[in-house]
Amino acid sequence: MQEERLLKRKNAELSALLEVSKALNSSFELEKNLTHSMRVLSDYLEMSRGTVTLLDPVTKELRIVAAYGLAKEQITRGKYKIGEGIVGRAVKTGFPMVIPNIGDEPLFLNRTRSRIDKDKISFLCVPIKLKGDVLGVLSVDRIFGDKISFEEDLRVLKIVAALIAQSVGLYQSFSEERQEKENLTLELKGRYSLPNIIGLSDKMQEVFKTVLKVSKSKATVLLRGESGTGKELIARAIHYQSPRSNGPFIAINCAALPENLLEAELFGFEKGAFTGAIACKKGKFELAERGTIFLDEIGDVSFSIQGKLLRVLQEHSFDRLGGTRTIHVDVRIIAATNRDVEKMLHEGSFREDLYWRLNVVPVFLPALRERKEDLNILIEYFLQRFNKEYKKNVSLSKDALKRLLGYSYPGNVREMENTIERLIVLSDGDRITEDALPLYLRMQEAEVKLAGTMIKNIEEIERKNISNALKECGFIQAKAARMLGITPRQMGYKVKKYKIDVL
Repeated sequence: MQEERLLKRKNAELSALLEVSKALNSSFELEKNLTHSMRVLSDYLEMSRGTVTLLDPVTKELRIVAAYGLAKEQITRGKYKIGEGIVGRAVKTGFPMVIPNIGDEPLFLNRTRSRIDKDKISFLCVPIKLKGDVLGVLSVDRIFGDKISFEEDLRVLKIVAALIAQSVGLYQSFSEERQEKENLTLELKGRYSLPNIIGLSDKMQEVFKTVLKVSKSKATVLLRGESGTGKELIARAIHYQSPRSNGPFIAINCAALPENLLEAELFGFEKGAFTGAIACKKGKFELAERGTIFLDEIGDVSFSIQGKLLRVLQEHSFDRLGGTRTIHVDVRIIAATNRDVEKMLHEGSFREDLYWRLNVVPVFLPALRERKEDLNILIEYFLQRFNKEYKKNVSLSKDALKRLLGYSYPGNVREMENTIERLIVLSDGDRITEDALPLYLRMQEAEVKLAGTMIKNIEEIERKNISNALKECGFIQAKAARMLGITPRQMGYKVKKYKIDVL
């Protein structure tokens, strides 16, 4: 019974956290979002009279800005000084406070006058912190009882407080820049708006802070990070929050095409420029006019194309292949790479002048293993998303969740997303157990090392198969890809990965 209760509680917690995240990201009406979040705590976790009390940085007064379970006049009465009552003391000390029974606590002021009978009511109060600064307090009431675990409640409230801190921080940032006191009404476009990128960790908050600032400028951005960390997602977020949001967003993977095709894709070509060029074609830069072009895997472009990209950055112009007319464009460039560009500079394989043109604002995206605190909510997010997509209601067992939380995810968020989707698609019942997980997720460290050796052997076989297929197909990558049953993009990656000479 105890294990069943804990599992039920864990599922309720995860559902509540997901709904709170959705509520906080649903709009830029801060009070509305916070009130909805307090309602979620009440509905999912039986935490009544949830309130968010924020500190006015000018008057240093604490005021309830949102609540669920309180009347409007009760909310109005919720004002405190720093150090006054339980709420004020939590702000002053920066530590959570738990009052098991408010009827026995003289410091509890009941300033809202919402508790007529104060017996058998517990009060939990958690500071809302952002980068070490206390922005306010999240507090809830609990019906006092033997089965109540304050430790469980505090753990959940700390996560909710972190989500609220991020939301409040974003709201205050926009308000300061606009020098306005009214509610923020800017509506970000589409699924790539920044609030929909999940991340509670300090490292992701730093990314959000930089992106919010750079999106309003014209500066070139260089996104750095391992494959699967969400570089294109961040690039789209920058675009859709920028003054260019009504213009096109054009993305191209520079590693997926050989040099001659990449040049044609980027800059376009005139009729007759080469065999097969039967008509004029615009390149990606022209198609991105008054918008944004995202150059993914910029570290993989040839030295020759690097020079042409430098011209676009410096002069905002280029020539089509086979053309004589200079074309001028108004395009913002966002580039990305998972390579060590500084090492490439030292080796002479990347132009230093292009590097400095691209590296105006560098944004480093952390690997998933470097932000463990985001794992839980990401797993729940993907569970909810793919359950909805495949019309299922699949959950994770305690052991399966533990394995997923303990994995290092070398493929980062993309690998986690694919893993969760595969588990849901292949699930036969409503519960994913540890036995249903892929073998590499269930292996111990020694087994992982052994698997690494096996992977190297498999990669060597794969390299030979690709080389043989390319030779048989006259080094036409698209044809070789069809022979092997993979996409041309995958073939391009493999050729780069194994450094296969394609003549």
